Amino acid sequence: MAKECSNTSCDKSSCEGCPSREGGIPKEVSKTGSHIGRTIAVISGKGGVGKSFVTASLANQYAEMGMKVGIMDADITGPSIPRMYGIEGQAVGNDEGIYPRITKNGIKVMSVNLLLPTEDTPVIWRGPVLAGMVKQFWTDVCWGDLDYLFVDMPPGTGDVPLTVFQSIPVDGVVIVTTPQDLVSMIVTKAYKMAEMMNIPVFGIVENYSYIKCPDCGKEIPVFGESRIEEIALGLGLPVLGRMPIDPEFARKADTGAFHEIQNGYLEAAAAVLPRNE
Repeated sequence: MAKECSNTSCDKSSCEGCPSREGGIPKEVSKTGSHIGRTIAVISGKGGVGKSFVTASLANQYAEMGMKVGIMDADITGPSIPRMYGIEGQAVGNDEGIYPRITKNGIKVMSVNLLLPTEDTPVIWRGPVLAGMVKQFWTDVCWGDLDYLFVDMPPGTGDVPLTVFQSIPVDGVVIVTTPQDLVSMIVTKAYKMAEMMNIPVFGIVENYSYIKCPDCGKEIPVFGESRIEEIALGLGLPVLGRMPIDPEFARKADTGAFHEIQNGYLEAAAAVLPRNE
């Protein structure tokens, strides 16, 4: 196998000829005979922007459309997908592989929290072990036939995102951000990583865009005025949605009832994400 780039100051020009760009590092193959039509990763340059919320919202949207959908919770040290859907207990496996748990709206889920003794057991692992676990979520999980697999990525551009992009056949990414002034840097970092890895970027979702006054309905930009249109235009990307702070959405996630949510703020994504024909 070709040696992975270890240059921490890697830029676009220095990555020319890198095995990960030229396809020299082969993608992992499922050992369970699973067939996945499209794999879409949800990423960001920093934490706390709502990647899990966007991942689960997109999964719900496509499940509602009649698609066979799965979620790979690749945020190994900060998993939240099982709690959002009210999934309790551990995943089971046999000689064929590990079987994902299934939400009340039919979405298959695999997360490290489904392999730990309790959901609050901390994962104190080094980067290579984290990366190995993500590979196993692709190779050893019995996903069966899926139209879409949404990957909830950890924040940043470290070991796990790199492993996902190098080892898993990702069809493209959705970038999640927030309205703060540092949005340009956050989005650009995520965009450049995907570009360096030759992964298409489908568009940008802005979370925490505003909150609606419960009395008059006025939109209040709690975190500042949005610059998402300007940033997206500069990168040549579409805006897939601007999501407000919605206490009802938060309540559903906190109580394990996310399967009940249909997030209409992301309807534009359906027209941009690739279809599994």
